[in-house]
Amino acid sequence: MAVTTAVAAVLTVALTMALTVTTYDHTSPRAARAKASGSVAGKVDCRKAKCVALTFDGGPSPTTPGLLDILKQKGLHVTFFVQGKGHIAKYPEILRRMADEGHEIGNHTWTHERLTDLGTEDARRELTRTQDAVERITGSKPGLMRPPEGRTNRKVAGICRDLGLAQVLWSVTAKDYETTDSALITKRVLDQTHRDGIILLHDLHKGTVPAVPGILKALEQRGYTIVTVSRLLAPAEPRPGMVYRP
Repeated sequence: MAVTTAVAAVLTVALTMALTVTTYDHTSPRAARAKASGSVAGKVDCRKAKCVALTFDGGPSPTTPGLLDILKQKGLHVTFFVQGKGHIAKYPEILRRMADEGHEIGNHTWTHERLTDLGTEDARRELTRTQDAVERITGSKPGLMRPPEGRTNRKVAGICRDLGLAQVLWSVTAKDYETTDSALITKRVLDQTHRDGIILLHDLHKGTVPAVPGILKALEQRGYTIVTVSRLLAPAEPRPGMVYRP
């Protein structure tokens, strides 16, 4: 009887894990590249180069132009996951500059609500409002999104599939929302960065942009090539609904 009960308990835990852990399709940038064929346009092929994607969430903000100046001076392009309310709506000219200077624009929702906590239509509206706003300003809709707090599920994946959005998580976070210490932000990034990683920073926080020159210099010294998310995946194309995480 005790053995039967124990077996039943193990099966219950296994079933629960199967239902809660694998609720959406996901892959890594490296695995996506390995399954893709064809050539890569441009100078950087991350099948050969030691690449890392640099991403910024939550802008555009008053601090973003300073970041854009740094990136322009270095000749680098990154991925910005932009937010609607208080950001795109308030600083459309900064968003336009991001796009004009060749950066990749992704969707980070309108109000930064957890999409997993919303009903289907409200979650869809969070994304479509930002899609439409970005298109009005830049002429193109994003093909990538980052769910607030990285929270996603099968419902969110389905909405993203409908809207043509691939989901992008991360492998490196400096938690720059909890500190203004630029040296600490730099250390956290460098301690966690590995080939094919995705770095998450927030250009709106006080300590982040001052940390960027040191981060870029150190990554370059370590042999990294800094790219956008789409370049990291190439020759694979971002697949709507898919979650990409290193």
